[in-house]
Order: sequence, then structure tokens, then C-alpha cells
Amino acid sequence: MNEQMQNYPNQNGNYMQGPPQQPKPTSGCCIASLILGIIAILSSCCFYFVSIPCAVLGIILAAVGIKSGKGGKGMGIAGLILCIISISIVFLTQLICIVSPRRSSSEIFIMQT
Repeated sequence: MNEQMQNYPNQNGNYMQGPPQQPKPTSGCCIASLILGIIAILSSCCFYFVSIPCAVLGIILAAVGIKSGKGGKGMGIAGLILCIISISIVFLTQLICIVSPRRSSSEIFIMQT
């Protein structure tokens, strides 16, 4: 009887509320992707050997977590974005190191005098 009256107003004109809905369980893959994305972006400018594996693994986990349909989709997207940004930073810093001319300390000393 109570289930039938959920959509009808009671005597005061207020609608009766149904039972509270349980939140979706958060995907562990999305949480792991966000954590790996944070680690990857913090280590992207100095420790590229840590950043690249974390970012690649974070991208894979984000894709799995987002497609799973569980909760935490926002964390998965944030982790995916962080991982992509960290890979971009690694490649840009490595490109700058490769392209920039390297000078020894003796060359710099000669140029100053």
C-alpha cells in the first residue's frame, strides 16, 4: 500500500518520498587512474622514467574505469587528462633538451672574456 502512494500527495499536499537511493560504487580503476595521473604530472619534468609508465598505466585504467559504468566517471576523466598532460610535458621537456645547444663550461668561460 505504501509503495502505491509514493507518487500521490498526502493530506498536507506534500509528496511522500521513496526510500533513499544507494550511490553507485566508485570504480577502483578510476581512483587508481587519478592517483597515477597525479604522480605522473608531479614527476613529469624531472623523473620521466617514472612519469611515462604511470601515465600509460593511468590512461589504460581510466579507459577501463570509464567504460565499466560504475561511479567515479569524473575521477576517471580527470586521471585521463592528467596523464595526457604529463606525457605532453615529458615529450616537450625532452625535445627542448635535445634541440637546445649544449655548451661546456670552458666555452661559456671563453665567451664571457
